Amino acid sequence: MTQLSAPPQPPPPPPRSTANTSSRRLLIWGAGGVVGVLVVLAGFLLFGGGGSEETESSGSSGTATGPLVVSSTYTTVEDAPLDDRPGEWTNGLVVHPTSVVTVYNAPSGKPIAQVEPKQFGDTWLPVIDQADGWFRVLLPSKPNGSTGWLRDQNLEQAVTPYRIQVHLGSKTLELFRNGESIGKWTVGIGKPSAPTPTGRTFILGAFTDDDQKYSPVILPLGTHSPTLDSYGGGPGTVAIHTGPTDEVYGTESSDGCIRVPPDALKKLTEVPLGTIVLIDER
Repeated sequence: MTQLSAPPQPPPPPPRSTANTSSRRLLIWGAGGVVGVLVVLAGFLLFGGGGSEETESSGSSGTATGPLVVSSTYTTVEDAPLDDRPGEWTNGLVVHPTSVVTVYNAPSGKPIAQVEPKQFGDTWLPVIDQADGWFRVLLPSKPNGSTGWLRDQNLEQAVTPYRIQVHLGSKTLELFRNGESIGKWTVGIGKPSAPTPTGRTFILGAFTDDDQKYSPVILPLGTHSPTLDSYGGGPGTVAIHTGPTDEVYGTESSDGCIRVPPDALKKLTEVPLGTIVLIDER
């Protein structure tokens, strides 16, 4: 991984169905994927800039003891429940807040954070569980595997047919559409001192960076380096991108990023934001 200049901090403000979901409006995302929502930023994987935006709780359930942090790649949500099924696929349901929404630690529970409509383009979060009137989603903030519950209000819903599997042991990435493999590649992963984190994450955004020439698009994920609290002044966000040379594929040489060949990146830019990425040790 090559250290690049960092983007500015964003401005301030198959799940288990446990309830009737007949009121959901499901949209099938087209092949345009993330290409249509690229944000042109000067930046990279382990983003610079830091701090958190805090706003007052606007939730009507539970009790907030103070201002709520905005869940983003720059922040930590201390009370977020962790993902208890990190190796499980979802059914592709994703949600996009159309306004600032409150995140809770349980249905009708305690407010713990807020999520804004935009981060790297629109914010799309994968749904990993449901209860009556509530969605449990993966969050982009630390710690890795953070989740939270959103009311099913002020949320646009869609279904992505894609999923991405990364095996660190074999150093491979495989892309699936509607359960069928449509591509498999040898990739580069994190070095032993800065390993690529395992677990269930998602494609958080997409942006271009004119300060580097080898990756036309960079795809930040909703996960962070387990060993680098900061990198170049940033929070250690992991991303998918191409490598500076072909020699990096099949090696453990990055600072946690997943380095993919150019043809793989071209395919991955067709994948909608919010798409699940499973990373394991196999």
